[in-house]
Amino acid sequence: MLGFVIQRLLQAAVVMAVMSAVVFVGVYAIGNPIEIIIPPEATQEIREATIKRFGLDLPLWEQYFIFVTNLLQGDFGRSFIYNMPVLELIAGRLPATMELVLISVVTATLLGVGLGVYAGYRPESWIARGIMAVSVLGFSVPSFWVGLILILIFAVNLGWLPAGGRGEVVSFLGVKWSFLTPDGLSHIFLPALNLSFFKLAMMIRLARAGTREIMLTDTIKFARAAGIPERQILTQHLLKLISIPIITVFGLELGSTLAFAVVTETIFSWPGVGKLIIDSITVLDRPVMVAYLILTALLFVLINLTVDLVFALIDPRIRARGA
Repeated sequence: MLGFVIQRLLQAAVVMAVMSAVVFVGVYAIGNPIEIIIPPEATQEIREATIKRFGLDLPLWEQYFIFVTNLLQGDFGRSFIYNMPVLELIAGRLPATMELVLISVVTATLLGVGLGVYAGYRPESWIARGIMAVSVLGFSVPSFWVGLILILIFAVNLGWLPAGGRGEVVSFLGVKWSFLTPDGLSHIFLPALNLSFFKLAMMIRLARAGTREIMLTDTIKFARAAGIPERQILTQHLLKLISIPIITVFGLELGSTLAFAVVTETIFSWPGVGKLIIDSITVLDRPVMVAYLILTALLFVLINLTVDLVFALIDPRIRARGA
């Protein structure tokens, strides 16, 4: 197990080193933030002083070397626009995104796996057909369109739920949460529903495909021949056998949703990291853009590492191959 962990850690370090170079070069090749930071009427002296202050007069390789040096010390730099440390800026927006993403992905996983297992266990029933129709709809319609329709129906026409914002928040363990208050819960309902729709469809189809495949194996046939109740077969045999692909998709979807909840946060004016990165791209706030992409890459690496370790705990064959 130790050899398996060391191997994955070395792979994660190589991936992060490559990603830091790609992200830095890619972002710093886009536009010139000085044109946005400095007003057109500024003098040439002010312009040159500002360029030197942000280190934009240095060669790209030297800027990257300074960036990596600071990065290893936990310093992502200061925002051009907000004039504050980037990590502090992102940390202030992260709880809102984390709250929205966790509610969306966990709800979609629990509901999707349950519906998918039922659709795979009773594939000919009308309920199963309805479940699969919902999954097809979830794959077919874009999330921005679903978000606009939800706002039009529940916020504009019916007036049941607010169209945007985070609502009232309450502090718990030093973090502000909105789902712990009735007003905050009403604000988070529509964006969470919009964000979880595609994930729900994916989990339904994944669980149904796994259930259909496992139900035809000799393991289930022998369990039934031994007189094991169907409920016990589903809970102790079927769910364990389909858990590995579900864990994989859960980890990847958690990371992708956290990193790319931009559309939902923009539509519903949710004050999270996604809206921050959109605003930063608009004004070419390079430190925020680079930090966001680096942290996103780190998030995926950590999630993949965690998923691999969970696999190794579940399946001894993976530990043997890793060793």
